[in-house]
Amino acid sequence: MVIYLFFLGILIVRLTTKGRYAVTAMLDLAFHSQIKPVTLTDIAARQTISLSYLEQLFARLRRANMVKGIRGPGGGYSLAGKPDEINIADIIAAVDEPIDATKCGGEANCQNEKACLTHDLWMGLSDQIRDYLKGITLAQLLEKHRIQEISKRQEQDSQQVIEIHRHPELMSNLNDIL
Repeated sequence: MVIYLFFLGILIVRLTTKGRYAVTAMLDLAFHSQIKPVTLTDIAARQTISLSYLEQLFARLRRANMVKGIRGPGGGYSLAGKPDEINIADIIAAVDEPIDATKCGGEANCQNEKACLTHDLWMGLSDQIRDYLKGITLAQLLEKHRIQEISKRQEQDSQQVIEIHRHPELMSNLNDIL
């Protein structure tokens, strides 16, 4: 899925699922890895993101030294740095997602292989958006009361789903209801 931001009917920024999911997964990881490493299965359950998609994202995040994997029983992932050192723009960049408002991808070849009339305007907007996202860290997001409430609710919801799958009799009762 691709999210498009429009202003006065003009495409401003395109952000794909990859960038949004990477930020969501990193925020989930920041919240839940404070005590112990977090498995991708747990993130997938809480955030309803495909496990295979998370594996691809975390391979990129690991290469960018944003997360570290812990092997063995009780293993999973944790942040490679402190939450106040990891900003949103860097997470998006780590999964190769451009923050770009230009039609040419910043190449200045928008019109007959040359810059279009508004190229500098859209480049400036791209810079502003990038600077804005660079100014927001995981730690700042973790401090927000609403994010804490949502994270706790997601944890409870995912635990209910896991509990239902662990007990076949609950699953059959659920099937009878449906």
